[in-house]
Amino acid sequence: MPPSLNFTDVAVLTLGVASLAYVFQKRSPAPLPPGPRGWPIIGNILDMPTVQPWLGFKKWGEKWGNMVYVNLLGQPMVVLNSPKVAVDMLDKKSSIYSDRPTFTMAGELVGWTNVTPFLHYGDTFRESRRLTHQIMGSKKSIQVFLPMVERQTHRFIQRVSDDPEHVYEYIRGTAGAIILNLAYGYEVKEDRDELVALVDEAMQQFSILTTPNAFLVDAFPILRHIPNWFPGATFKRLAIEYKKTLTDMATVPFLYTKGQVATGTAQPSFASTLLENTELTEEQEESIKWTAAALYGGGSDTTVSSIYTFFLAMTLYPEVQKKAQAELDTVVGTDRLPSPADREHLPYVDALVKEVYRWHPVGPLGLPHRLIQDDIHDGYFIPKGTVVIANIWNILHDEDTYQNPMAFDPERFLSAPGKLPEQDPRAFSFGFGRRSCPGLNLAEASIFMSCAMVLSVFNITKAVNGDGSVVTPSAEFQDGTVSHPKPFRCSIKPRSLKAEALIHSAE
Repeated sequence: MPPSLNFTDVAVLTLGVASLAYVFQKRSPAPLPPGPRGWPIIGNILDMPTVQPWLGFKKWGEKWGNMVYVNLLGQPMVVLNSPKVAVDMLDKKSSIYSDRPTFTMAGELVGWTNVTPFLHYGDTFRESRRLTHQIMGSKKSIQVFLPMVERQTHRFIQRVSDDPEHVYEYIRGTAGAIILNLAYGYEVKEDRDELVALVDEAMQQFSILTTPNAFLVDAFPILRHIPNWFPGATFKRLAIEYKKTLTDMATVPFLYTKGQVATGTAQPSFASTLLENTELTEEQEESIKWTAAALYGGGSDTTVSSIYTFFLAMTLYPEVQKKAQAELDTVVGTDRLPSPADREHLPYVDALVKEVYRWHPVGPLGLPHRLIQDDIHDGYFIPKGTVVIANIWNILHDEDTYQNPMAFDPERFLSAPGKLPEQDPRAFSFGFGRRSCPGLNLAEASIFMSCAMVLSVFNITKAVNGDGSVVTPSAEFQDGTVSHPKPFRCSIKPRSLKAEALIHSAE
């Protein structure tokens, strides 16, 4: 039976850890990076921003520089605020900066450490990345999935045309349908789909698990040893419930595809392609199962955020929308919908999608990295075990890299006489080094397809109240590991009778 403990035990343990950290730092070969001065024992816990932390970290950068050090109950943490320092550390030194910290509640107790983005750096992580790259690691390898993406996007614009008030729900449903088809060859039902409901529940629980300061056990990992019946152990009982949801999310669709492969009826998908090898070991099957689950966990919610942000930007920047529509009308015409093959001929629309990634990145802080050995960078000592956070939002709003960074301006990514395009935001928005998104090519193709089709057939404008007053969205975003625009109203109408007919002729 795991030993119980009281808060005196916790305090003594914390004091010991903090004392050891203090002694260790005194012996470091170089100074630590600058940062706010912490308190004894608790360090900088009280300094941590809790609302839109990327903005709080930006203020830290303005005061202490592009590399800011804090101590959280003995756990060292460094925040990176500039493109250069993030690339120099997380890309160029990825061999030592590619681990993940231990997430006690979400990882150890619920099991998200089985999913690729949360795996510790090692053989299991490398195998998961290898599997993903094998099936969708290049623009050529994803070609087999593009007809499915195109078909699902056609369905999306039909639903939006019929019921524009629920555009967010259709964005979420379409993203889920694409990922489930890609990962498992599973065709989502038109009505409420049980598998979609299951994976949505798992993702909602993940959002709760990763809310800052939501669980005391994340600050005091030793609490994970208290028995389930112990006062204050509600988190243990919750972990059991959430673990079942996560396990079902990974297992149910995997077994569906495994059964389809056995009967020879499987559709092309990530899992079916890999399961066609009849000599797989149990360990290899487990790796395929959890890597497939990672496709949904890592791809669905981020895609939803990007496309919803696109709708917000088009509502607020009608002149951008008109330029994109003019390009589509010239290149594609008005007799058909755009296809993936049109992308290379649509530079302005492509730049618009890049600006969606930059204007508000779906993961403003990404996922934290962990240093696996001591490092000295720019004359500062970074101790082994330091948690490293890249402030992606601030990096993509760096005034030395992007002119007028708060404005939504796709032309920043286009060449012009005497003007070079600004830095491609995908270098930052999809992660760094060996932790960059392995499904980047397909995610990008899906988002581009949605934006291009919507622009070709719809006008997106500000909503109008019954009294004739115009509603201007506030462009506010929610907190979270994946940050979505706060709900907003807009008007979505077909551009013409011809566009309306085109929408409903799509199959």
